[in-house]
Amino acid sequence: MGEFFSVACAVCWALAVVLFRRSGESLPAFELNLFKNVLAAGLMVPTILLFHGPSLPGYSGPEWLIVIVSGVIGIAIADTWYLRALNLMGASRTGVVGMLFSPFVIVLSMLFLGEQLRPIQYAGFVVVLAGVLLVTWRRHRQEVSVRALRQGAAFGAGSVLLMAIGIVMVKPILETHEFLWTVGVRLVAGALGMLLFVSLARGWSRMLLHYRSPQPWPTILCASLLGSYISMIFWLAGYKLTQASIASVLNETAAVFIVIFAWLMLGEPLNGRRVSGVVLAFAGVSLIVML
Repeated sequence: MGEFFSVACAVCWALAVVLFRRSGESLPAFELNLFKNVLAAGLMVPTILLFHGPSLPGYSGPEWLIVIVSGVIGIAIADTWYLRALNLMGASRTGVVGMLFSPFVIVLSMLFLGEQLRPIQYAGFVVVLAGVLLVTWRRHRQEVSVRALRQGAAFGAGSVLLMAIGIVMVKPILETHEFLWTVGVRLVAGALGMLLFVSLARGWSRMLLHYRSPQPWPTILCASLLGSYISMIFWLAGYKLTQASIASVLNETAAVFIVIFAWLMLGEPLNGRRVSGVVLAFAGVSLIVML
């Protein structure tokens, strides 16, 4: 089931991205990310009460600290750095840098969790990344300065490294404690971290001005539910029920599903290179989960 949830997370996230595109992305990236994280954190409260009741999870003191730190670095800081990379060097380059997530998780899982992949799974890992690269690669890209490219690459690599650290450090707790509590505490910690960032750096008045302006709220709400609440549950369920290294590779298929949904829902072209990338990515998934 871990493999299933990891791919389901990729599907939900891809569908959310397409809905965000359809909404015209009228909200700036930071405000949109904050909205979806606060919404997801709020929804986790009744979800936890429904499935676990009002009793607190049985975390020890160090485990509380680990879950909170995992949420702050994996959601608040990492998301902020990722958005900074997007602003500096564009979506296509940031997407390629984001492919470092799986290698980071695999290395950290080997060092701290004792995980190992079979040779055929390493081959699947390479095939998946090759397929994702084919899907996301663009021959003609907007030029950026060398300084912006270096800064963007640093922010992008740092963001996915923090995401990988956040998920690897919390995986043992996911396996031994109440799953939904761990999801909820991470989301609340991440949302509070972003709110603190607003207070210290961005200012409330400018942010609230975006929220008060006309927005396609039904589409944004649906995308936020898929992209933060549902996909976050699926994402952490995948890491709970299978090896972190395998889950991270399967999450990479989100780029492939984005292309498919954009073709079906937005009418974006699906050329031969992208079709080849889709086929390669799913062939790699088959190597990882079926052999």
